[in-house]
Amino acid sequence: MKQRFGIAWRMGVSLALIGVIASGLTGYWGYGESRKLLRSAAEERLLTATRVLGRQLTVGLGGAAQDVRLIAAHPGTRQLLVSQDAAAVARGQETLAQLFKSMLGTHPEYYQMRLISARQHGLELVRVDRSDGPLLRIEGDDLQEKGHYPYVADTLRLPEGAVYVSRAEINHEVGAHAGLDKPSLQVATPIHGSKGQVLGLIVVNIDLNGLFSQLAADLPSDLSLFLSNGEGDFLIHPDPRQAFAFDRGQRSRVQDSFHGVSELLSDAHERKAQLVTTTAHASAQNELVAAFVRQPLAGLHSEDDFILGLAQPLSAVLADSAHLGRVNLRIVLAFSALAVLIAVVLARALSRPLEQIVEAIRHFGQGQVVGRLPLHRNDEIGMLAHSIDEMQHQIRGQFANLAQKQEALDRLAGHDTLTGLPNRRLFFDRLHQALARAKRNHTHLALLYIDLDNFKDINDTLGHAAGDAVLCAVGQRLSQLVREADTVARLGGDEFIVLLDGAEDERAIELVMQRVREALAKPVHYQRTELQCDGSVGMSRYPDDATEVGDLIAAADHAMYTAKAAGRQRIRISAQAVDADAGGGDAGV
Repeated sequence: MKQRFGIAWRMGVSLALIGVIASGLTGYWGYGESRKLLRSAAEERLLTATRVLGRQLTVGLGGAAQDVRLIAAHPGTRQLLVSQDAAAVARGQETLAQLFKSMLGTHPEYYQMRLISARQHGLELVRVDRSDGPLLRIEGDDLQEKGHYPYVADTLRLPEGAVYVSRAEINHEVGAHAGLDKPSLQVATPIHGSKGQVLGLIVVNIDLNGLFSQLAADLPSDLSLFLSNGEGDFLIHPDPRQAFAFDRGQRSRVQDSFHGVSELLSDAHERKAQLVTTTAHASAQNELVAAFVRQPLAGLHSEDDFILGLAQPLSAVLADSAHLGRVNLRIVLAFSALAVLIAVVLARALSRPLEQIVEAIRHFGQGQVVGRLPLHRNDEIGMLAHSIDEMQHQIRGQFANLAQKQEALDRLAGHDTLTGLPNRRLFFDRLHQALARAKRNHTHLALLYIDLDNFKDINDTLGHAAGDAVLCAVGQRLSQLVREADTVARLGGDEFIVLLDGAEDERAIELVMQRVREALAKPVHYQRTELQCDGSVGMSRYPDDATEVGDLIAAADHAMYTAKAAGRQRIRISAQAVDADAGGGDAGV
């Protein structure tokens, strides 16, 4: 009996029991740690995606601010407000209405643009509405007085160049056509006369749902988008009944559903990103992982901030943990079987490799690199080591997939989804850097502002697929014409812009402009059809035409419109365009 139940047998049994218990606990602990890692990664991904979406919101409203500033700075707008000539006023109204229609055509989130006078109780002078059919220009007695609306009075009190952004509300203005009873924002800027007097304002009404539909178009389908005002009232919610409840005399607030968001509503935390893990409603069955940020509108005179959030079901976050659980179960079973079979006769021999495997698993659970595994063995211990190594590679692959998604979100924030070119935000960043470098080094740079002439006709006759093919072809051709140091970007619609950094050689600039005109003149092959879509090009240079970003772009834009007005398919240099406007001559290249 003593020989049968000796120390070796007892040690073998003890090691077998310890191995089984240790493998079970290690597997359970590793499975729990894997779920924590997946949850932590999901929280970071949601927070990053929410911040990116917030930056895109700021960029979108910044683009609207640039549009109203651009129209307000147009010489014809101010002339329309001060002119006493009825014929000149009529021509100015027609020109401005066409400009409004052009912008409404390229910005589906805009549903109304207006020029409102500071006199006559805020009478509308030019107004274009989006409707169920074609764009509508409102004229004559249908133009309304808007002086009693807060957005008119508040905008007229702003200094020149400032932009006002209203609170998000349901639009109840009579005669708003497509915008009636829709969630909307007003973005407006005042127009001042030569002596500083307030003449009127330009205002664009933005469809809030349309704006966010564009921003969130590429988000995964299992993510839910939440938007509230600075007081916590829901503006966008997966359940439409919760959105704008205050407009119906009810309250539905983000802090009531996501309690951790309350900190974002205080002034002390207005710029803090708050991560929240909670349930969306008291009756919800699935727990949500949610991230919220407070997004102030820097540089704009906004009546309110936005609380922006993304949420994902915890069940979706942990879906991959089921596979990890099966891997852990196989590891536990293999480890237990191995311990029972060989513990009695190989207790001492197995002590070293078993300790090695346990140590490796411990490092893995702590997020460290898995230590050296006995992968060279051809027995059960080797199988166990290969299973652990397989689990390691699978989890690394999942984290690599998360990293790729993060990279895609970062690229989405800075590039146009159709052409792959830098978008407005990334282009402005590069232009600011190039301008600062030019000022520091006393060098030059040039901007080419390009607008396609026949693009609307192609869209109207052949459809948006043909228009998309033209935009992609133009973007590719322009990219091939410039150096790596230069930037070609799509501003939106059929507008492109080219930054020529370090443009010192006048002949080289002329050669690039000539090549641009030739590239735009070449037809685009689409479904056995050659589409002819020329363009008008305006050029401005630093420091000859302007020394600041906004003035430089405005000069190029003005030159482009001058080229288009001169007959299209032309290139116009800003300084020449100004001289030509003064003298009535043709400065096209």
